[in-house]
This record gives sequence, C-alpha cells and structure tokens, in this order.
Amino acid sequence: MDRFFLPSFTTGFALSLGLIVAIGAQNAFVLRQGLRREHVLPVVLFCAVADALLVAVGVLGMGRVLDSLPALAPLLTLGGALFLLAHAALAWRRALNPGALHAARAGGGASPLPRVMAQTAAFTLLNPHVYVDTVLLVGAVGAQQPGAGKAAFIAGSALASAGWFVTLGIGARLLAPLFAQPAAWRWLDAFVGSVMLLLGGLLAGQGLSALLLR
Repeated sequence: MDRFFLPSFTTGFALSLGLIVAIGAQNAFVLRQGLRREHVLPVVLFCAVADALLVAVGVLGMGRVLDSLPALAPLLTLGGALFLLAHAALAWRRALNPGALHAARAGGGASPLPRVMAQTAAFTLLNPHVYVDTVLLVGAVGAQQPGAGKAAFIAGSALASAGWFVTLGIGARLLAPLFAQPAAWRWLDAFVGSVMLLLGGLLAGQGLSALLLR
C-alpha cells in the first residue's frame, strides 16, 4: 500500500464529513424522504454520487491548475485554512445556540420518482455552498496530496458523504427523534468545530511553511 494512502484517505474523510454534517436543506430533505420511506435509495445514491463526482472534479481540476501555477498552492492552502477556521467558529457558534433538524412526518400520498429526483438535484446542485465546499476547498486540499494520495483522498471523501447520507436516509426512523433535540446538534457541532479547527491549523502550518521555503 502506498505510504500516502492512509493519511490522505483520513484527511479526505474528516474534511468532507466535517463540512457535510450541518443543519441544512439537503440534509432535511434526505431525512424527510427517510421518514416517509419514499424513494430513499435513489435519493441517497444521487446525493452520494454527486458529492463524489464534485470532489473528483475539484481534485483533478485543481491539480492541473496547481501544476501550471505552483506558486498558487501555498496561497490556496492558507485560504483553505482561513475558511476552515471560520467554519469552526460558526460550528461552535451553532453549538452555543443549537437548533433542531425538522422534517415532515410520514404520511400523505407518495410523490412520483421524477419529481423527487428533481427536488434532490435542486437541493444538491443549486446550492452555491456545495461548489465552494467540494470543488474549491476540498478540491484544493485533495489536489496537493502526493502520489496515490489524490485517489485515496477522493475515496475517503466519497465514503464520508455516502456514510452520512445512508445514515440520514436509511436510519431516519432512529435518527429523527435524536436530531429533533437541540442537545444532539450541540454535541455534533462542537465535534465538527473541533475537527475543522484541527484541520485548519494543520493547513495553516503547511501553507506558512511552503511560503517560507520559497
């Protein structure tokens, strides 16, 4: 196994999981479908595959950009560090003022699959933050992974996204009462804030080292 595999896989997994776990429209929609037991598998598969593809596009696209403009790498690293530190601060702010994730109760007539998938695509692809998170931030970090680390990073990121969406969709019946409680989001946001703070600090160190060595 390539010596870069495990560190890159872990970085991709932790970064993507930290970014995706937040109260948001997409998460609420996936949870709602799980509660209704309505087209859960197609919804979960779409969200997971879309995230994986966006990360792959970000990693490979940013890799080509950095090959042609190597001086950009430390600046992107520092920019990513600032973004993560800001994300950590927002997560800790949410932890101090927790909300709850509400989804529609089961019941009512079933929606046709095309309509549900159109809604899934809208929640996934029409949110500008998804491109900042997956293509720019995650892509810039993944593009700087050495050797086979890029593939490992993408795999770790894809596993984190898939695991989260499966947990929301398939385990909705068990998770809905838990995440209806503000205390659950308090602990979750505190964890996310801690992970983002750690990753942001590591990226800041890497970016500053690269600038000083130039």
